[in-house]
Amino acid sequence: MKNQFAALASGLAAVTLTVISPAAAENAPVVYDASFENAAHHEARITASFRDLAEGPFVFRMSRASPGRYALHEFAKNVYEVSAVDGGGHALKVEQRDPYSWRVEGHDGAVTVSYTLYADRADGTYSQIDRTHAHLNMPATFVWAEGLEDRAIEISFAVADRRWKAATQLQPAGGRLRFTAPNLQYLMDSPTELSAFDLRSWKLSDGQTIRLAVHHDGNDEDMDRYAAKAQKIVAEQVAVFGAAPKFDHGVYTFIADYLPHVAGDGMEHRNSTIITSTSGLYEADFAQISTLSHEFFHVWNVERMRPAELEPFDFSRANPTPSLWFAEGFTNYYGDIARARSGVTPVDDYLDDLAKTLTFIINAPGREVGSPQSMSLEAAFVDAARAIDPDNRANMFVSYYPYGEVIALALDLTLRTQFEDVSLDDYMRHLWKLHGVTEKPYTHDDLRKGLTDVTGDAGFAAAFFASYIEDGDLPDFAPLLAAAGLKLEADDPEKASLGRVAFEEKGDALLIASNTLTGTPLYKAGLDRGDEILSVGRFTIDSKADYEKAMKRHNPGEEAVIRFTSRGEEFTAKTIFAADKTLKITPYEEAEIEITDAQKAFRKSWLKTEIDAGKED
Repeated sequence: MKNQFAALASGLAAVTLTVISPAAAENAPVVYDASFENAAHHEARITASFRDLAEGPFVFRMSRASPGRYALHEFAKNVYEVSAVDGGGHALKVEQRDPYSWRVEGHDGAVTVSYTLYADRADGTYSQIDRTHAHLNMPATFVWAEGLEDRAIEISFAVADRRWKAATQLQPAGGRLRFTAPNLQYLMDSPTELSAFDLRSWKLSDGQTIRLAVHHDGNDEDMDRYAAKAQKIVAEQVAVFGAAPKFDHGVYTFIADYLPHVAGDGMEHRNSTIITSTSGLYEADFAQISTLSHEFFHVWNVERMRPAELEPFDFSRANPTPSLWFAEGFTNYYGDIARARSGVTPVDDYLDDLAKTLTFIINAPGREVGSPQSMSLEAAFVDAARAIDPDNRANMFVSYYPYGEVIALALDLTLRTQFEDVSLDDYMRHLWKLHGVTEKPYTHDDLRKGLTDVTGDAGFAAAFFASYIEDGDLPDFAPLLAAAGLKLEADDPEKASLGRVAFEEKGDALLIASNTLTGTPLYKAGLDRGDEILSVGRFTIDSKADYEKAMKRHNPGEEAVIRFTSRGEEFTAKTIFAADKTLKITPYEEAEIEITDAQKAFRKSWLKTEIDAGKED
């Protein structure tokens, strides 16, 4: 194993401050040291040493944004006990002029900052320190200095548990738990897990290494099964582009925490990804492979093939882009279809999930409010952003993840239908050649031009982008899926519904827990979040079971009186039941519809497997 996976020496290593003389070369590296003596209380003690500084005030700060996230996150709130000394060890006055930064004056060209970090959330955005691990997202962990962003970085970790190793994309620097980064951007993009994790690795055909580091409570059999699934996913996605990207140092690392005390998440990085779940591998039946598949596709789409608005990433503000429908949505499409193509997920399961996504997007009222582009710009408010006031997202926002996914589906099937030997894979490969291999950030116009290039039809590309990206229309998916011998239809058109809604049961009271959706019977009747449903027609409603019983006793088009309370006042209203809008996708063979050889060939080319493919063990 490489140095970063070596066992630690016994005992708690002391924090060592690296001293660089004033005569040192220009651009002396920034040196970080972190120790975890108070891990039981989720604290780290961190020092950051800066040398060869210009005269005048020195400002250091915590980030407000994190790579892969598009909203603000106030990491400075967990930093305290801040102090600083100069190169001679003399105390410097630290002045805080805003919530995110600190300022010192009177230094001698060197400043060493010390502070305590509180961290107790393990996911793709934050950090967690406890007796089991140190899960570090770098923007949530380390201060940085204005004007020194291009300096090389050295970083060391001191831990007490001899079993702890490091999973990270940082480059080993010799010694135990010592690493380097070429600059601040790379450091902040390099999450690190320090724990007694399990490790599996394999080689790609080009000689590069994939590592799977999992901190979990499972056994070796769980790890072996998960690694086998991951290897199939990686191979399938590499096949889309013909080759893996050139990973820095020739290594890519999946960093996973599957423990009850972490938060579920996934976050991509240049040569690694963070995956977290509260469920163990066996407990979740290896469902974490879905997140792994999504995040790995990002090594092409987002990490190297990047929207222009994200370059360079600004750690002091939100980083919006109107292209998340492509960056995240198309990644969602490939993350899902790779599981089916590789055999990791049965095709029937993939089609069931696809039907649910289509049901959600086709019936989403938010599509009347904005396009995929405008929904992408809403990320600053929804991408793990935090707020306490209620909102109306259910009616004015459609997540760019499933929205972009169905656009990718539409484009893939349309290309395969209208153009000979052209698919979405060809489009992605073309964009990769122009904007991934070269790492030249793309614009909205670049994406449209790329579609013109692969189809040779500027009119088609312009019309597709105008209708489905800029205006937010959707095609008729039924004929597109029919080309693959798949029938898209209502799952139960005779089932009555008052609209998709979430409920909360409180004793014998059934409360509406989500905003009712525009245009649904509940919305038209005046019910909204927080209201209690008392009766529907002749049925008294005390529970979800009562509500479902009422739905089953009525038919679409029937009228009934609904009685409810809203903020202490009782109301009655007439409502007309709608037909349930849930969709299903059925293979022609199961629907007893004759399927042609052309449809079978289309399906095989698209899904690369048979409908009756069994579930992979």
